[in-house]
Amino acid sequence: MSLKDQFGKDVLLTGWGHSKFGKLTDETLESLIVQVSTEAIQNSGLEPQDIDEIYLGQFNSGMQPLGFTSSLALQLSEDLANVPATRTENACASGSAAFQQGVKAVLAGTARNVLVIGAEKMTDAGADVVGAALLGASYEMAGKPSTTGFTGLFAEVAKHYEKRYGTGMEGPGFAGGLSDILGSIAAKNHHNGMDNPYAQMHRDLGEEFCRTVSEKNPMVAEPLRRTDCSPVSDGAAAVVLSLGPASGAATEPVRLAGFGHANDFFPAERRDPTEFAATRVSWERALAMAGVGIEGLDFAEVHDCFTIAELIMYEAMGLTPRGEGSRAVQEGWVYKDGKLPINVSGGLKAKGHPVGATGVSQHVIAAMQLTGTAGAMQLPNARRGAVQNMGGVGIANYVSVLEAV
Repeated sequence: MSLKDQFGKDVLLTGWGHSKFGKLTDETLESLIVQVSTEAIQNSGLEPQDIDEIYLGQFNSGMQPLGFTSSLALQLSEDLANVPATRTENACASGSAAFQQGVKAVLAGTARNVLVIGAEKMTDAGADVVGAALLGASYEMAGKPSTTGFTGLFAEVAKHYEKRYGTGMEGPGFAGGLSDILGSIAAKNHHNGMDNPYAQMHRDLGEEFCRTVSEKNPMVAEPLRRTDCSPVSDGAAAVVLSLGPASGAATEPVRLAGFGHANDFFPAERRDPTEFAATRVSWERALAMAGVGIEGLDFAEVHDCFTIAELIMYEAMGLTPRGEGSRAVQEGWVYKDGKLPINVSGGLKAKGHPVGATGVSQHVIAAMQLTGTAGAMQLPNARRGAVQNMGGVGIANYVSVLEAV
């Protein structure tokens, strides 16, 4: 079974664009959207007049005064006049929400070529505004003051996880248990980010620094240190979805083999904080549609907004049983030379996390891997990979399985 078996048609990623991530003081939200959209359309071999529909993923939540952004992509060409354009919002999964809406438009037959964009401009706002905006994705904390913001919410997840599973995480080289495991995940992703030209952070900090609380790596919300947290970022990415490739495309296309989406209950009291149950369901749905198991993947880009999220993701995706995610780190499975490399891009941790852009960025990075165009990030013989993007604390969950053609 595959997406084509189920729906009778292929959905292809035929072109993509990606901006640098970071504090982009010389860019605006509009300029970033135009930049990546232009690049994606050109690389697809299409012209602007070939685009039938546009979806823009952007969270915003007050980080930018402009709250009506769906038509910004039209600025790149007069030929986009009257093209339907819609902004999607699902917290930090807004980009993947846009991607899946674009997929459904192609599957429905209402569009042959869809431009999907993810974009966010966060650094124009002060830290207090950004913190309050992100807390808008919390049922309990929206509109309330907080000194630790969303870090505090994931710190609670880490505390629950350590209380339940902590004794199983200590081992040779990991005497500090969960703290050392999280430090190793951070160090892995910083190391990987060195090979990503789009990444916000190009610093190979090493395990000792990432595991140690210091003046340069303070505790933000125990047990999460600064190196356990993704940074505030600006950036954008775009991809063109098509029924078939166009002549003149810059690369071979990439096939969408399966996708999944699942939302969990919003109140924390209705969720097991260590399970990410709906995240697991989104993985199961995507893999089932693609007709593959976790062993059929060559790599994955997952949502590591905080290192504890990546650790739990190993379990939600089925790489390890619940409570045993630390094995994937201790035994080297998730490193670049391991059996399932995770976040070769550096992940949100090093690449940056402009929240609306993240999901589309993950799809672009995966497409680059599958077409052999990932440069220094490139894995050998990458034929199938997965993308996982999450909004809130495991609330809105999206997974895509992509294949080389």
